[in-house]
Amino acid sequence: MSGRIAPVRIVIPAAIIAAGFVFSLAANWPGHLSYDSVIQLLEGRTGIYANWHPPVMSWMLGIADALLPGAGLFVIFDTVLAFGALAAFLALGGRAPSWAAAAVALLCIVSPQFLIYPAIVWKDVLFAAASVAGFAALAHAARRWPQVGLRFALLIGGFALFVLATLARQNGILTLLGAAVALGWIAGKAAPAHPWRSGALYGAGALLISLAAGGICHWALALRVTGELGPASQIRLLQSYDIIGAVTADPGLALSQLAERAPKLEAVIRREGPRVYSAERNDTLAESPALMQALNDAQPADIGAQWWRLVLGHPWLYLKVRWAAFRWVVLTPRLEDCHPYYFGINGPAKIMAALGYARRWDSRDQALADYAHHFVSTPLLSHGFYLALALAMLVLLLRRRRPADIAIAAMLASALAFVASFFVISLACDYRYLYALDLSALTAALYLACEGAAIFHRHE
Repeated sequence: MSGRIAPVRIVIPAAIIAAGFVFSLAANWPGHLSYDSVIQLLEGRTGIYANWHPPVMSWMLGIADALLPGAGLFVIFDTVLAFGALAAFLALGGRAPSWAAAAVALLCIVSPQFLIYPAIVWKDVLFAAASVAGFAALAHAARRWPQVGLRFALLIGGFALFVLATLARQNGILTLLGAAVALGWIAGKAAPAHPWRSGALYGAGALLISLAAGGICHWALALRVTGELGPASQIRLLQSYDIIGAVTADPGLALSQLAERAPKLEAVIRREGPRVYSAERNDTLAESPALMQALNDAQPADIGAQWWRLVLGHPWLYLKVRWAAFRWVVLTPRLEDCHPYYFGINGPAKIMAALGYARRWDSRDQALADYAHHFVSTPLLSHGFYLALALAMLVLLLRRRRPADIAIAAMLASALAFVASFFVISLACDYRYLYALDLSALTAALYLACEGAAIFHRHE
């Protein structure tokens, strides 16, 4: 290979990624804020956090808003993480990546996952971008393990991002666990004389330090949370949703715990539940004010006791109900119903007024919506496609087991575990919930595309 061709092979995909970064910011600035986003922005501005979402989003939005009013700086942060991770995976390919890297880089930047999503102010975007960027840092640490100073700088930065990911989503801890296992594996391979000792020292050490740091951050942020903690409310909603789904699937199901402890709630569930229940999302329950009032008035312990009776006494029915909801999250049978993207600014009138915002839907938002709509019914906007791609790449990476491969395999495995967790917790099919899967699969695809025909070689 000539000296000219090698730099060109890295320059072209790098230029594509840089152009995508600039275009994404220019096209979407200063970002898109939905109902949840404007509430979190006001929470960040006031320093008082409500009880539904992890408070780290509100805190970060508050910092960004103090420096530059609005969510613009937060959007820049998410965009830098997403595109920075993509560039970092390209850099793992060295000075002469395959020409296929340019094609995959172009595919990435034109996809909604890169062109649009980083500018949507959602915790799911923060979680996904922080996770992928953290694994990019871990992969570079594995590649440059002998360089001690650089290794520790990359590990500190990477695990700081994993802590952020854990704070951004309740089930984001799966990413941190995957990263710790990968680090232990990488460290063990780098110390063949004492692999288990070195692996345990690095993996367990990073995990414990990260858990401690995350715990301290969560405690500090929780001091500003008002009302009942979000997870408690979400668990009660999930249990209620499962019970109503079970009654819908089997009208003859005995609700003995509720019949004994909360007979009015049991009667309302039987009368109203099947009418308003949908495996697609829990929002339809609000179509029955009587049901919502009965659920709000019920004791959490009564709902919890009935849910456990369902899980332990009717496991097959419970799994049937959970599968129906999970299928909607992963396969999104009607993608348009699962909110695959969001544009503009909108939210509760009082919150918008307090922020000094007016509803925004301009010609640029319409143009972006028209563009994104072209990806509906294509593989680039399909969790099922990314799930299959991630599984195939995971098998390949585990067969090769290069140091960087281990980090990227852990990224894919963590994304798949994150997806699997929604079998238990899914309440709605919103596409953004599994955005981390898409982003992980796309960045891993660029990493492998850099190698071209050498993709199946085991040694670097």
